[in-house]
Amino acid sequence: VEDNGGAVIAAADPARIPRATKNQAEINGSRAAHRRDGAAVAKLLCWLERQKPGSLDEIAVVTRLEEQRRRTGEETQMPLRDVSFDTISGAGPNGAIMHYRVSRATSRKLQAGELFLLDSGAQYQDGTTDITRTVPIGQPTQEMRERFTLVLKGMIGISTLRFPAGTRGSEIDAVARMALWKHGCDFAHGTGHGVGSYLAVHEGPQRIARTGTEKLLEGMMLSNEPGYYKEGSYGIRIENLILVTPAQEIEGGDIAMHGFETLTLAPIDTRLVQSDLLTRDELHWLDSYHARVLAEIGPMLDGETLAWLEKATAPLPHDAKI
Repeated sequence: VEDNGGAVIAAADPARIPRATKNQAEINGSRAAHRRDGAAVAKLLCWLERQKPGSLDEIAVVTRLEEQRRRTGEETQMPLRDVSFDTISGAGPNGAIMHYRVSRATSRKLQAGELFLLDSGAQYQDGTTDITRTVPIGQPTQEMRERFTLVLKGMIGISTLRFPAGTRGSEIDAVARMALWKHGCDFAHGTGHGVGSYLAVHEGPQRIARTGTEKLLEGMMLSNEPGYYKEGSYGIRIENLILVTPAQEIEGGDIAMHGFETLTLAPIDTRLVQSDLLTRDELHWLDSYHARVLAEIGPMLDGETLAWLEKATAPLPHDAKI
């Protein structure tokens, strides 16, 4: 090029910001995709809770979840196109491997007294999903419940955050870690990555991480996925997808503020929640989120799955002191 009088200009891809800031059609499509996907995940979680410890392995859960997504997609006339990434299905110590990929050589049984981490996603023509839920197999230990609740506090912190327009992901990453830090814990990955619209489930340039230098703009879609990993024992991660939106005006404020809309719709396992570690505001968020889950995906369920969802989304006792 230069030999012929041209010039090479190094610059960022001009399409990356327009791609990252979703238009209204993409946003509406994502909301519909998450309702559909939430119903499929709820069916899987209901089924999983009924299985005896030791009767399933990690691969069996992966297979069942994909079947549920296919069936739910067919029922709603929006077929599953593909999974959005290889499902992370980690029982016990495998859940502590952050980017674990199950194989026939590594697939473990889901044993009593362990945690099971399931990170999965789907590609529908109207949207891309990515969700992680952690559930107990049998009775969890007190430590498991405490650490799960600390992770939940971080996830709620991001979900409810209000921040000045133009804030970068690096400036809010610590919000997801503060509860863990107070207990001498942390997680060795970013809090959130950008997500595409029927495109890559990991899409830049936006992210919530120490290295997240891009401004979080209205319409950007990200994951919100703090975690905790005890090597050789168990892993915890709770992941919802979120959308950057304008925040309600704050009385007396004088700058534009942004916040997040939660897109993912599936219950968070309250058997692992130590409610006295949550503030009143955090408990209110969890109860409100679960009420929304029931209202939005409940009509897509029936019978024992609907009964299970009603129980899974029931309000928690409010033991919080602050």
